[in-house]
Amino acid sequence: MTYVICEPCIDLKDSSCVDVCPVDCIHPGVNQLYIDPEECIDCGVCEPECPVEAIFMEEDVPEEWEDFIEINAVYFE
Repeated sequence: MTYVICEPCIDLKDSSCVDVCPVDCIHPGVNQLYIDPEECIDCGVCEPECPVEAIFMEEDVPEEWEDFIEINAVYFE
């Protein structure tokens, strides 16, 4: 499992999570930030830093944002 950044991050791209990530796995995209599932070590440090609560462990992503699991993964293909 990995962490996923969901809809509340769109057009916000607050970098608080980037600043605390110990493995630099959070990368900027065109309209949101993305977590590289291959680099993420599931430490969870980023989750409480997000001011809009957009970061979730993959299995905890709210149903209405489940498509962001795939969106995040596809970004790194």
